[in-house]
Amino acid sequence: MAKVTVGVSLKMYFGHRQAATWFDAVATRVRAHDAVQSGAVELFVTPTFLQVLPAIAAFAGTPVRIGGQDVAAADTGAFTGEVSAAELAEVGASIAEIGHAERRRLFAETDEVVADKTAAALRAGLTPLLCIGETSHQEPSDAAAVAVAQLRAALTDAPAGAVIVAYEPVWAIGAPEPAPHDHIRVVAAALRAALDGDADRTDSTVIYGGAAGPGLLTALGDDVDGVFLGRFAHDPDALVAVLDEAAELAALRQAQGPSGAQGPSGAQGPSGGDS
Repeated sequence: MAKVTVGVSLKMYFGHRQAATWFDAVATRVRAHDAVQSGAVELFVTPTFLQVLPAIAAFAGTPVRIGGQDVAAADTGAFTGEVSAAELAEVGASIAEIGHAERRRLFAETDEVVADKTAAALRAGLTPLLCIGETSHQEPSDAAAVAVAQLRAALTDAPAGAVIVAYEPVWAIGAPEPAPHDHIRVVAAALRAALDGDADRTDSTVIYGGAAGPGLLTALGDDVDGVFLGRFAHDPDALVAVLDEAAELAALRQAQGPSGAQGPSGAQGPSGGDS
């Protein structure tokens, strides 16, 4: 896949006014970014629910995708405080973040809840952004087994449709450095194989989050389809630096074609924020 995906979760760090300022700053830069405008690099942003509409307005006329950081498991009904996938889609969002480690830890979301939310998102035409990752540092092969089991659980009885799998080892979220490159490669390859073996998941992508920052995409090359950024992307210029890196990788993939060699590998670059 030549396209490279860069995602940003704003969590609950920005107030409404600060978020609007960030949207405008990033939108200005994106409109001048050839790789994003052409679709070679796909950028998505998941702000708070109250910020979804301002984000959609700010990025109007660009290919940037906006999503919710959560979604209800039910389609409609007496569920106070919930936001349905259908309503997110109705206002112009196209992604629903599901199963983040914080949702699992702080709000007791189980694999069954994650599966219900994934199915609800796909029924409404949203792309599930499935957050997958082991809680403790393990051998790569063991982490891969945990990640694939989480992915399969999330897709239980899910309608057909592409998903974005964000591999985020919980022990790397907010850490000074991302997971070791070889660790990411092994787990991402296992997740990719699981998706490739599922005919219902055509065009799905596997991205990495967890202290992701500049240099990581260049180091991993074709081993991932992109990165998922946290606080590092609060600086719009820092985000653009990663978009530039993604553009270089997308161009390399395009030049190599489907049978091209693996992308470059190298030392770990500077770390980012949480994811």
